Parts: sequence; structure tokens; C-alpha cells
Amino acid sequence: MPPIDPNLLPTTLDAVHLGLAALVLVQFILILVLLTAGIAALLRRDKPVTVMLERVPAEMLPAPYPEPIRIAIERVPQEMIPKAAPVPAPTPAPKPVEIQKPEPVIVKEATPEAALQLLGLLQKEARFLDFVQEEVAGYSDAEIGAASRVVHEGCRRVLRQHFDLEPVRKEQEGQRITLPKGFDAAAVRPTGNIVGEPPFNGTLVHRGWRAAQVKLPKIAEGHNVNIIAPAEVEL
Repeated sequence: MPPIDPNLLPTTLDAVHLGLAALVLVQFILILVLLTAGIAALLRRDKPVTVMLERVPAEMLPAPYPEPIRIAIERVPQEMIPKAAPVPAPTPAPKPVEIQKPEPVIVKEATPEAALQLLGLLQKEARFLDFVQEEVAGYSDAEIGAASRVVHEGCRRVLRQHFDLEPVRKEQEGQRITLPKGFDAAAVRPTGNIVGEPPFNGTLVHRGWRAAQVKLPKIAEGHNVNIIAPAEVEL
């Protein structure tokens, strides 16, 4: 037999050569698939990867390999998966600030007892209510004048007994005075043409009145002050 030269190409193809060629082709394809899968697993490290190759049909394998070849890439190890950064806890919302409302201003309420008591004194001493409530249109001026004298004397007597009255301004009426800046508007009331800011110069028209002291009698317990003057019955 002549020696075999390995540099010579085969001139004929038999079943053995075809099987070896097919096996080489299959192995080449498997190597490409493994490399592709490995690169994809490295690119996707954020989640586990499992890649399974399909079974190779038996008819594509040569006679020495009757069973189908099965290759798998295992899951990526857990320590290779990057951990997500911890989510910071939400900042609690600030509590609403409670705004304290100012205390309501309570206006001092005047009681009617003193006013009713004064009306009772005026009625007792001067017949004040009788004169004011009377329809005077049918009376002559002389009759009205005579009645008003009695009312005047009685009212003056009540005021002198129960009130200490004094004028607000000491100047004489008709005298020129100056109201400085910041004057007491409750004690002095400017009238006429008021322009600009104080000080004001003007003429004193009325001196005003101030109660320096009030001396109303004490009300007895159980006394009904709404009865200003009791009805009179002659027996």
C-alpha cells in the first residue's frame, strides 16, 4: 500500500467524512450561541438570566451521537446582581401652625336701671313726663310758659341734688381758643369748615358739660325700676 499523504485533499466523500463535517458545523454553531448568551448575560446583570438551547434534532447528528445534545447557561450568581440604592424615607409634612385669634372686644353694656331711676326722679320733682307727653298744640304760649316754669324748677332741683356738673371748657363763650394736636375729641367737637390737621383755631360756641360726680339714691331690693311713676287713685 502506498503511504498516505496528509496534504492531499480527498477526492471522494463517504458517510464518515460527512458525519465529521456535520459534527464540526454543529460544534461551531454551539460555540457561537454560547458566546452570544454569555455576552447578553453580562449586559443584563440587573436580573437573573436563564438561557436554554433547543434540542438538536437527532437526524442532524452522526451515528456516534444518537442522543440529542442539551446545553444550558446557569443563573447569574446573586452576588453579581447590583443592589438598588435604598429609597429615602419621605419627609413628614410640617404641622399646620395654629393662628390664635384675637380676643373679641366686649363693649360695655349700659344697664337701664340708672336711666329709669333718673326719669323717676324727674317725674316726681318736675312732672317731666307729664309735660313732655302732653299735646301742647292746643295751649296758648302763656299756658305753656307757666307750665314750663314748674318743670324747669323741678328738673333743676333734681340735677343739683344728684349731680355735680361743671363746664368742659373754662373759657367764656365767644372767646377764641386753639385746639392742639391730639386734643380729646370726646370732650371737644369741632364744627364748621374743618380742613387739614390740628392745631385748629376757632370760637368757643358752647362750653359743654361734664358730670364730676353722680349721687343717685340706692335702689331697694325688690324695687321695680320700670315703674317710673305709679298710678294715683284718689279714695
